[in-house]
Amino acid sequence: MKSAIREVQDVRVLDLEGKITIGSGDVQLRQLVEESLQSGRTKILLNLKGVTHIDSSGIGEMVGCYTTVARRGGAMKLLNLPPKINDLLQVTQLITVFDVFDNEGEAVASFNA
Repeated sequence: MKSAIREVQDVRVLDLEGKITIGSGDVQLRQLVEESLQSGRTKILLNLKGVTHIDSSGIGEMVGCYTTVARRGGAMKLLNLPPKINDLLQVTQLITVFDVFDNEGEAVASFNA
């Protein structure tokens, strides 16, 4: 998995590309979120536009990261879900856990609403 980190106002945007699967992206996702929290960034937006595949390990890691961020008083939201990942979150009912956005501006604004 490839990633890029951007700051938009006071929100850390993690642009993710490739696969979030066991051994290939799941650990990297956790590290990105941990590094963000350690540097004082508690508003985290995962941009999943470039993610081509996610497995149960990747989904589990997303939920784990969400919980970690929430426990530390922050918020983690999702942006640009590819159709396959959207379907997966619908089937598992996890779509109700995450705030999901298709528009980056709206997503960033939602952290301060």
